[in-house]
Amino acid sequence: MKAVILAAGRGTRIRSVHGKRPKCLIEVDNSAILDHQLDALSIVGINEVAIVVGYEKEQIIAHVNARRLLTQRIHFIDNPGFAITNNIYSLWLALDWLRGDSFIVLNADVIFNPEILGLAVRPHAPISMIVDPLWRDETMKVIVADDQVIRMSKNISREEFSGTYIGITVFSKSIQTRFFRKMEDVIAAGRVNEFFNVAVQELASEGVSVGYTSTDGLPWAEIDDPVDLMFAQQSVFPQLATAVI
Repeated sequence: MKAVILAAGRGTRIRSVHGKRPKCLIEVDNSAILDHQLDALSIVGINEVAIVVGYEKEQIIAHVNARRLLTQRIHFIDNPGFAITNNIYSLWLALDWLRGDSFIVLNADVIFNPEILGLAVRPHAPISMIVDPLWRDETMKVIVADDQVIRMSKNISREEFSGTYIGITVFSKSIQTRFFRKMEDVIAAGRVNEFFNVAVQELASEGVSVGYTSTDGLPWAEIDDPVDLMFAQQSVFPQLATAVI
């Protein structure tokens, strides 16, 4: 299995407290969010990793190169259109690198307990999303029926939602061709400023099984703005520091 980390975004909403550094380089216990993600992937045996970079890419490349983790092979993919595109375009740029294998996609601003990946990397469906059964404001929600995710959107109400998507999705090799074709269709239609989840939603609407695994109460946070960072510092980072992996 391969992994791709989508780290091209500018993170404008958190720049007031983090300056011009990319969000993935926000530090948690003297290690960047990106370090935690790479370590978590290594723990579950994923050592082929691509990082899609754009905004302040030199900072990310220098940071990763300084880590010198010999167990992981890191490939950088440049998104020159990072300022005018969303993560669907970043993932589209990685498709050739991903071909021929199952893979996991992570948003680069998500910090999480590595145990969350344990079940996720053994998906029982062609596509599997990691979901927290609890409500989180400002994040994408899902609706589950018959043990499958049938809808995903930021506009799902608290009354409708089944869980909160944490920004990590696993794709089996069996769905790769169809998912890639759907991505190509979306990009060809000029919809480069979408989340890649629109392609997943279209496949779900066509009958593709989209499963999920639960965070099962383990800590995680998506860090988009100063409020998210404060929540993570108070409620997530301390638990990560004391976690036994």
